[in-house]
Order: sequence, then structure tokens, then C-alpha cells
Amino acid sequence: MTYSERRRVSSGSPYEETVGFSRAVRVGDRVVVSGTAPVWPSGECADDVEIQTRRCFEIIGDALAGLGAGLQDVVRTRMFVVDGADVETVGRVHGELFRRTRPAATMVIVAGLLDGRWRVEVEAEAVLPP
Repeated sequence: MTYSERRRVSSGSPYEETVGFSRAVRVGDRVVVSGTAPVWPSGECADDVEIQTRRCFEIIGDALAGLGAGLQDVVRTRMFVVDGADVETVGRVHGELFRRTRPAATMVIVAGLLDGRWRVEVEAEAVLPP
């Protein structure tokens, strides 16, 4: 794949078409995953922040797999959390998933996310080995 070639993965989010984005894009050895919300295909969203966080990373893992990568290739995460009381739980889930690879990570408390049910949203970047 040349640097200018782009491969994209869709998760089926209704926002992908209207906003004009892909769940993830691969260019060369780099895969960038868009902000990922804790939603199931039915549109449902759990109330529990741990379940939400795990769902975000499940969607991210699926997007990475669609482009030849996995969570083990992640070098950067960004977590957006609505309630400071959820930081420990979101961090614990992140720690379980990335204890060995330990990517660069940022967690930010934000005023809100696109859907009021969402307590967390996650972005990720991965680099594949040559």
C-alpha cells in the first residue's frame, strides 16, 4: 500500500454518512480510529460506564481488525469522560486492555458528548509493524 492509498472501515453509524467520516482509516502503517461511542447496532446504550467503556473498545477493536491491526498495535488513546466520578472506572478498563502495550493516553473531562446517554467516548491510533 502506498502512502497516498487510504483504506476505510465503517461501523454502520448513521452519523458516518451525514457527518462524512469513517470509523477508521488506514494510510500506510498507521490506523486512526474516530471518536467511538458506546452504542450497540440497535442504538441502545448501557447506563453503566464500565459497560460503555468496554463497548467503545470493542468497536475500536473491530475497526482495527478490519484494517489489519489490533489493540496490541495501539500507540495512542484519547478518552473523553463526562463525569469526573467515572475517571477511575474508565482508567481501570483501559489499564486492563493496555497493561502490556501502555500506549500514550489522554483522559479529558468534557461538558458533554453528542448523545446525553454517553458517559465516555474513545479515540485510538495504531501503528503496524513493518
